This record gives sequence, structure tokens and C-alpha cells, in this order.
Amino acid sequence: MKKQPTVILAVAAALSGALLGGCEAPDVSTWISGSGGQSTTAPEGQATGEETTIPEAPSIDWNAIPETFVLAPGSEKALPHGEGVTYHISAPDVATVSPDGKLAISEHAAIGSKAEVTVEYQGQTKTAQITVKSSLSETIMMVNSVPTVTNPTDLAVVVNKQRSLPVDYIPPGLTEPNVPFPFSGKAEKKLLREPAARALESLFAAAEKDGIQLYGVSGYRSYRTQKSLFDGYVKTQGAEHAARYSANPGKSEHQTGLAMDVSGADSRTRLEEPFADTPEGKWLAAHCAEHGFIIRYPKGKEEITGYAYEPWHLRYVGTTMAKEIMEKGITLEEYFQDAVAVQSQS
Repeated sequence: MKKQPTVILAVAAALSGALLGGCEAPDVSTWISGSGGQSTTAPEGQATGEETTIPEAPSIDWNAIPETFVLAPGSEKALPHGEGVTYHISAPDVATVSPDGKLAISEHAAIGSKAEVTVEYQGQTKTAQITVKSSLSETIMMVNSVPTVTNPTDLAVVVNKQRSLPVDYIPPGLTEPNVPFPFSGKAEKKLLREPAARALESLFAAAEKDGIQLYGVSGYRSYRTQKSLFDGYVKTQGAEHAARYSANPGKSEHQTGLAMDVSGADSRTRLEEPFADTPEGKWLAAHCAEHGFIIRYPKGKEEITGYAYEPWHLRYVGTTMAKEIMEKGITLEEYFQDAVAVQSQS
């Protein structure tokens, strides 16, 4: 390495002075290692001379970005941010991300809707999937000492023995689907809410293409109708049987306008468990999710749903939710188990 002339002269002068004056010669290395004739002493373990330590580039905590988020409508989540960090959302109608990394779920995002957020920094990327869910604890309130749902019109509303509909609730947009019924004439139980009615038509049409004949049996029931039905079960078959196979008024999914009991051509299996083993029952279990329906009361889940296995009872929730629920073999209640209350999200 070529030395500066001033450094060489300084070294020569120092040696000459030491020889003539009898003083101790200085450590030459302290001069050679200096810059511009100045001496520097590097801390132990560090390189000396002309080597330069390059500071590490700033980084972000990639571990702070999980593979999945479960967030409620209207909630927010802080993502790692800094200069040079960029974000991309696959579904802006579901969620947005601000330049400072604030992930915000739309208040109007449908339960069960999904989006992907991608974080990019210095050539690295990480993508997380967002699923929109509300905590069940946030969609219920006490009304006259009765736990009552606050989202009765939501297509993902959970109604069961612990979660009642408002007593006076009538679903919006009730209509009669264009599907066959084993009875004629106008009837309340032919009705469904518009989205469920259109989906049922699609389901029945797909079944017919596969050589399967399905019939609608019982859809919407008003509070009054459910009360009459339940009281009749209690009177004829006892309270225990009624509680196992029928719902108390206000706690029936049929009042949501999103449920339909269906059957095949054989009346002997109509609303009976052996329906599951018929060609119609097997086809229904395999294909209902493709049209947004689930088997609401699956086998082996009685302790969770509160009801016996009903392979004929379809509940509309939309295709995204339905496919996940049916693929995982879970109930509607279990689908919401990983949902977090908004106040505990950050």
C-alpha cells in the first residue's frame, strides 16, 4: 500500500530524535495506521488501517407479519413500516393499508370475505391472508333477559339455543325460489331471502344435471309458526324430543329466511336421518357448498350445535364460508372460534 510522503518523513524524524536524544522510540504502527499523519487506536477486536465498517441497512420485523389475520369489520391492525416499505391489497373493498402501515378492514366487509396483503421491502416480500369475522360475543345483547343477536340480517348470523332472533324479526326480501316442492299452493314455508332463493335454484339445477331430483320441504317460518310447531312437538312427543329436533320460537334458523329443509323423491326418508345415505343426500353433502350452503347440523357435532344430525337442513352462508366449513368438517359456531373482539385487536 502506498504511504503518504508526510507519514514517511514523520517516521524518519521520530526515529532520528530517539537515536540522538536517547528517548524511547515511539510505536511506528500508530503512525502508519493513522490517516493523514494522525494516530488512531482501534478498539480491541476491530480492524485497523484503511478498513471501513459499513453500517447495516435498516430492516423490518418480518415475524410481525403472520401468515393469516382474522379481523372484524371496522377493525385496524398495525403492520411493520418504515422508509421504503410498500403494501399491496388484493381486495380494496375489503381492506386498505395506509403508507404508515395501518391495515384497516372496511366496516362494510362481509363476514367470511377474504383479502391478501403483501408487504415489500428491499426486494423481499411477504403475503398474509385476511379473513373477516366478527367475534360472536360482539353480536349479541340481552333483551328482556334473552340473549339476542344484533345482526339478524347478516348472511352469516349465528342463531342457536343460546342466541335468539328478535321476537318481531321478519327477514327482508322474502321470495319463493323456483324449485319443486312436494306440495302445491302458496305457503310461508316456501319462502327464502333473495340470495338464498337464487342459490337454491342454482343448487337444484346442478343436481338435476347430475340426475338428482331434489325437493324443497320447509324454508322460512315466522316466530308464530315456530311457536305453534314447537308446542305441538312438546305435546305429542315430549319436551326432551322437542328440544332435540326442534327450536324454541325465536331460536330457529328457519326464521332467518336462510335455511331450507330438502328431500329426495322418496318420502320415507324425508326429514329423516337415513336421507344421508340416499343418492340425493350424498350428492347434497358433496356439492351444497359450491352453491353457498352448509349442512347446518352435522353428525357428531350435537354438543356444539345443540341439535341432532340433520342431513336435510341446508343453511345459506355464501360460497366462501360454505366451502371452508364443509372442507374442514366444522360447524358454523366453530367457524367463528378464532374471531377476536375488536377492542382486543391492535
